[in-house]
Amino acid sequence: MATLERLEGNKAKLTITIDAETFRKALNEAYKKTAGRYAVQGFRKGKAPRRIIETYYGEGVFYEDAFDACWGDAYDAAIDEHELFAVDRPDVDIEKISEAEGVVFNAVVQLKPEVTLGEYKGIAVPKADYTVSDEDVDKALETERENQARFVDVDRPAEDGDRVLLDYSGSVDGEKFDGGTAEDQTLVLGSHTFIPGFEEQLVGIKAGESRDVNVTFPTEYHAEHLAGKAAVFACTVKAVQKKELPEINDELIGDISEFETVDAWKADKKAKMLEEKKQYMDNMRENLAVKGACDNAQVDIPDCMIERQIDYMMQDLKYRLQGSGLDMDTYMKYLNTTEADMRKNYRTEAEARVKMQLVIDAIAKAENVQATDEDIEEEIRKYAENSGTDVETFRAQLSQGDREYLADRVAVDKTVKLIVDAAVETEPEKAAE
Repeated sequence: MATLERLEGNKAKLTITIDAETFRKALNEAYKKTAGRYAVQGFRKGKAPRRIIETYYGEGVFYEDAFDACWGDAYDAAIDEHELFAVDRPDVDIEKISEAEGVVFNAVVQLKPEVTLGEYKGIAVPKADYTVSDEDVDKALETERENQARFVDVDRPAEDGDRVLLDYSGSVDGEKFDGGTAEDQTLVLGSHTFIPGFEEQLVGIKAGESRDVNVTFPTEYHAEHLAGKAAVFACTVKAVQKKELPEINDELIGDISEFETVDAWKADKKAKMLEEKKQYMDNMRENLAVKGACDNAQVDIPDCMIERQIDYMMQDLKYRLQGSGLDMDTYMKYLNTTEADMRKNYRTEAEARVKMQLVIDAIAKAENVQATDEDIEEEIRKYAENSGTDVETFRAQLSQGDREYLADRVAVDKTVKLIVDAAVETEPEKAAE
């Protein structure tokens, strides 16, 4: 039995009663599990009767363990009774507790916030453009050609676009600095790989020549001790090489792909580019439509939901770093940041993600969007197919929680589709405004 009081900040206070019989059973269980903690003269540890232990240690010696064992079920029942959606653990305090009368306790809990929906139909999205021109395909082919370029030594001054092989040694105020020295370094002039102004000063140099290059490090350079400093690099060029591009013909296509002709490569590339563009356009339109619906909605998001989302994002980053052979501490040290700073930087994105989830849930409720049995079966088929498992076997392995997860995914997907299908196509520049 529980009474409900609505509080400010979208919180609720539940006053919950655990009857005497239920609490008495919890006390007996607590005694059985914890009696071994208490030493009583004349009894082996764990063998003293409950009443003897209570005489020695106080009547309420088992109250805490008994309450911990039974308050959760009573709280869950109260949440269900009043049809509440809690988004955080409750703050619990006990009003009264005794074996004879049971327990009365209060649970103050943060509730899922109410969303005030704005317009979510008719959001402006750019008109779908699923075209790929012959020029686009030619540019892709030119990129492949560039990838097959080779550099050959030339006996002439270096020009923009040439590659040079050089040794260099940098100094600031006459003192060499860490990371400022290298041998046999390759550099394509005009690639803007080095510090601004460095590459331009090597134009005109020949193999075997030396030259001092004077530059100033950017004020926001990653190495703070060099930021904004003037430096001199003593450079010696060992070789000057020009780029040679292969001719685009069937022979080149045969070397770089499974196709035998340029026309066959182009036809395949165009089909792939069309699919990529369609995917890009669909994703962009979906993101804009959902963002528009979220921007038009109002919701007061509790801090606990944002913090939990940041937790998820930090954990996701940790897993991705582990996949790359890094750990969080090394990553933070490399970026010269702290966990607190990272959480602060994640906050805006985390808030946007939570709001999107809440808005989509609210739209699904408003439109009565639900996953049908057929929808869930289709999801099961897809998951089974992707995992290479027989559908019947995959279905048999699913728990009720798994099915609820699939149902939630389907409902979200259907709601997003509803938003996108109701969007209004405009010219790209108008949608961007």
